[in-house]
Amino acid sequence: MYRAVTRSIQVTVEPSFIEDESSPGDGRYVWAYHIEIVNLGLESVQLRSRFWRITDAAGRTEEVRGRGVVGKEPTLKPGESFEYTSGCPLTTPSGIMVGTYQMQTDGGEMFVVEIPAFSLDLPNQVRIVH
Repeated sequence: MYRAVTRSIQVTVEPSFIEDESSPGDGRYVWAYHIEIVNLGLESVQLRSRFWRITDAAGRTEEVRGRGVVGKEPTLKPGESFEYTSGCPLTTPSGIMVGTYQMQTDGGEMFVVEIPAFSLDLPNQVRIVH
């Protein structure tokens, strides 16, 4: 598990390799990542957008930006959490993802929340820092 806290917003990520959807012989490796976002603060916040930087083992980088997550822009009151699962295909057997969420307070202030960098490695493989 990987965890980061920014301005009382805790983001926890748990990646997992999806063997059934992967085809190493064809250069297709698929991971799921489960994310939990918890509002540890005293004010309500709404997740407005996401940004991902995905880097594979060959050093190729892709950036992904979009509104919300999984089609939603959840509002989290103090103490509330939101969880979702998404996926990432790569053409190499390992990689790394890192990103941010843009959040908005009830008062309209926008701020950035860190998504911790997490490694995408095959099960039973030595973890490599990319």
